[in-house]
Amino acid sequence: MRQKTILPTTLILFVLMANLAHSQSSLSDSIAADRTLKNKTNMTILGIWGAINIVQGSISSTNAEGSDKAFFKMNTYFNAVNLGIAGVGLAMARKEFNKKYSYTENLLKQQKLEKILLLNAGLDAAYIATGLYLKERGMRVDNPQTTGYGNSFVLQGAFLLIFDLVQYGNHRRNGKLLEKELGNWQVGTTSNGIGLTYRFK
Repeated sequence: MRQKTILPTTLILFVLMANLAHSQSSLSDSIAADRTLKNKTNMTILGIWGAINIVQGSISSTNAEGSDKAFFKMNTYFNAVNLGIAGVGLAMARKEFNKKYSYTENLLKQQKLEKILLLNAGLDAAYIATGLYLKERGMRVDNPQTTGYGNSFVLQGAFLLIFDLVQYGNHRRNGKLLEKELGNWQVGTTSNGIGLTYRFK
């Protein structure tokens, strides 16, 4: 009698775990694909912003004078870096397409990206603060170049801050989905000791 009871129970448990693993894997794959698509879109936007600023800055700086000339020059320098970052980001996104991750790998990658975006937002705020300082100092000591550099830092920092915070908000939605799935698994005590249980929605 005991063997007849154990076999069906074991089989049911196996099928249940297989279905749960498949469901978790499907969610993980979907979020990984969405993350890659978002990264590709965001790097494209950054590249376009960089290219526009480089072209405009290069043209405008030849005719401008004083603080305006310094402003356009710094925009060009700043966005040469942005364009390089966008190029590297697009190349990485291309490699990510169709790449398979385990649930744990996907969760760790998602968390790492969110932390990087928050760190970037902090750096963007520092750019703005630096720009405000340079602008104030330039006006105080009557240095048009410093003033122009400060205006550029404020503009570029503000764009990047909004850009990174919007990215973070979009990616955070996926992070919450992964964390919610993780939260459905609970460790608790059973009549046989410690067990792992799955909480159905």
